[in-house]
Amino acid sequence: MGKQAVEIFRECLPILQTLSDEHRQDILLLLSENGRMTVNEITGRLTLSRPAVSHHLKLLRNAGVVNVEQEGTLRYYHLSMQESISLLRKLLTSLEQDCL
Repeated sequence: MGKQAVEIFRECLPILQTLSDEHRQDILLLLSENGRMTVNEITGRLTLSRPAVSHHLKLLRNAGVVNVEQEGTLRYYHLSMQESISLLRKLLTSLEQDCL
């Protein structure tokens, strides 16, 4: 693996690590199927506590795969994976060039 591929891989690590958790995967699936959702709506569909869901949403936001919009007193979470997908594509392209 070339130096550029390693650098891109390191850039992708926060995304990959975040997506490795089953609870966060469940949250992403819910958002994918339902669109925008509040913490309470997500909590109502999972077996996690509200603080646990909030924690997972924070990690997903930090990894850049979820965004939040404030509407009045409600915070709506939604998928925002364009940048993450672009970065992962960049990694795959680099790996293909270096390793195949």
